[in-house]
Amino acid sequence: MQYHLTTPLSKQDLAPLRAGDTVLLSGVVYTARDAAHGRMAELLDAGKPLPFDLKGAAIYYVGPTPERPGQVIGAAGPTTAGRMDRYTPRLLDLGLACMIGKGKRSAQVKESVVKNGAVYLAALGGAGALMAASIQSCEIIAWPDLGCEAVRRLVVRDMPLTVLLDAQGGDLYESGPAAYLQSMEREDGA
Repeated sequence: MQYHLTTPLSKQDLAPLRAGDTVLLSGVVYTARDAAHGRMAELLDAGKPLPFDLKGAAIYYVGPTPERPGQVIGAAGPTTAGRMDRYTPRLLDLGLACMIGKGKRSAQVKESVVKNGAVYLAALGGAGALMAASIQSCEIIAWPDLGCEAVRRLVVRDMPLTVLLDAQGGDLYESGPAAYLQSMEREDGA
């Protein structure tokens, strides 16, 4: 199935999604990688507010390249999400609805995704120019000293994504290979 979603996202928006579905995401998406997640944790530990509201938010694990003249952003391909796993359950508990990246997530993140009715979406790795094409505006909103890892507020339109982890516990890294193996067994038996 293919879904058109717009941020901020609610549990009701995300409930129908299943691992393997396609999402065209529009609205505001925030960027944050390792260093920004560390700083967010420091703010939370100190009882201070984050630079953006987590409720219903989507975070894209990306460190975009500099834009060329006339462009909003440079290449914006995803980074490996597992590096943010130690921070993710806390952010999900605080209202984060959607994470965008690539790669498998830990058991703790999977459990927290289900507990919080959230999703983890895959952006196509190696296709940073394709991902950048859906970004309409880009503004640094926190920690410019982090360079490409600064927190940015992106406005996206129809960003093409695939559901990796759904709110029911579906995991495309498990169901995808299993479905492939079943199809190969059917072909061999035919």
